Amino acid sequence: MNSIGVRHDFEGRWSDRFLEVAMKSADQPGKTPAKKIKSAAYQPGFDALKVDEAELLRALGLETAGFDGITLETLRLDAFEVEEPDRSLPPGMPPGTLTVESVALYIKSSLEDDPNLQRIWVLGEISSVSRSAKGTYFTLQDPESSQSIACVVWNSTADRLQTKPQQGEQVLVLANIKTYGAQSKYQLQVIQIRSAGEGLQALRYQQLRDRLAAEGLFDPENKQRLPSHPQTIAVVTSPNAAAWGDIQTTLLQRYPGLTVLLSPATVQGDTAPPSIAKAIDRVIDDGRAEVVIVARGGGAVEDLACFNDERVVRAIATCPIPVISGIGHDRDESLADLAADYAAHTPTAAAETVVPDLTDLAMQHLQRAILAQDIMNAVLDRHQTHLQTLQRRLHLIRPDRQLDQAQEKLHWLKQQMIQSIRSHLIKGQTTHDRLQTKLTALDPHAVLERGYAVVRAELADQGVVRSVDELAIGQTVEIQLGQGRAIAQITEICELSRRASTPLSPRPKFQTGFDSAQPSTQDLVG
Repeated sequence: MNSIGVRHDFEGRWSDRFLEVAMKSADQPGKTPAKKIKSAAYQPGFDALKVDEAELLRALGLETAGFDGITLETLRLDAFEVEEPDRSLPPGMPPGTLTVESVALYIKSSLEDDPNLQRIWVLGEISSVSRSAKGTYFTLQDPESSQSIACVVWNSTADRLQTKPQQGEQVLVLANIKTYGAQSKYQLQVIQIRSAGEGLQALRYQQLRDRLAAEGLFDPENKQRLPSHPQTIAVVTSPNAAAWGDIQTTLLQRYPGLTVLLSPATVQGDTAPPSIAKAIDRVIDDGRAEVVIVARGGGAVEDLACFNDERVVRAIATCPIPVISGIGHDRDESLADLAADYAAHTPTAAAETVVPDLTDLAMQHLQRAILAQDIMNAVLDRHQTHLQTLQRRLHLIRPDRQLDQAQEKLHWLKQQMIQSIRSHLIKGQTTHDRLQTKLTALDPHAVLERGYAVVRAELADQGVVRSVDELAIGQTVEIQLGQGRAIAQITEICELSRRASTPLSPRPKFQTGFDSAQPSTQDLVG
């Protein structure tokens, strides 16, 4: 029959104890029970060792559901072959000195064996959820305070849950306390989850988000464009945070020579919202930054709660300088991300967004230069081909021969033009002479030179006298002659029966007064 040995350094004394163990089988081939035991609870002040029977059965690989038919055996502790470590305390230690293991085991026993902490119902709001291959981890938070406790649901229990853990839900969880001495932490091992309605914090978050969205703080049209090549960048974060180091490293690698301004701020806790808002105002007052990075590394949802504060959101939304948020991990989204001009989600991504990589720029420039050279070569080749085509066509059409033919045609057209001009000149000269002859014959002065005269009434408005009916005895008239003019007075008017045979008599008497006025053609009388 197998025996199990347990030796424990308790208040500086080594003690052997008998342990009652529920054994289902006397022998367990291939098992090493001492290495399978997961936990044992020790209580200072009692000369006894307590072991959870169900836990020990699981450690031994035995059945854990029920104890029907299991024989209780009393085993000597010293019958099991276990190499005992030297756990004696160094000499000179004060009385009652405990080892770290003793304290850790005492804390473990105090919590895990407390009946008030076994199968307890806990009301809280789920603030963060993460899943792994072993189970689902989440944080249960008190909505009225910042107190929270870590919880885990193992995959073996997940199928029996009434409600799956979802961020923002208020739930009742049935759980046991479990401690981890190596990590100095404790958590609730969840057995069952029941929904208790929408969480208060989730409700407050949604109400604030809706109100700020109604004010237009998240509208895309209000976003500012990021500068393409900023030379001065401001960073709002904690100077002790890993995010600050990540941002500096990324900026130095991607774009050396930048001026980076740190505006320190608290990025976690109740004092974080006014600190972040003040840090942003400090950057605005400085006036040198071309873009601002608001950053914080990853963490639980409750650690990032300050970036859902209205003061921080308004400070980012009203900042006249473009703001890039780099908060948490890719899966995290805060109201500050919605208000920022660009949400990069992580500090490193924010640094990569704010400046281009000089290596990439150099490569892009080289590619553009190669592309421009290729385009120029293609254009030159196309024009060279076109030139060669024209040269071949030029060789085929013999332009010198065409030039000779054109010159001959030009000479012929010139002769034709000269002949046409001469013909037109001769015709024009003939017409001119004929018209000149007619004009000479009709010249009023020439008619007057032949002895004719023009008689006008003395009053200018009466015009040329064409009939004796227009004259009166004693009327003064003007007589226009070939050489000069004369003023005469009518002394007698004779009617002619036949103009051709009867001369005009008596002639009027003339008075002195000649001039050289020339009559017009319409004034001629015969």
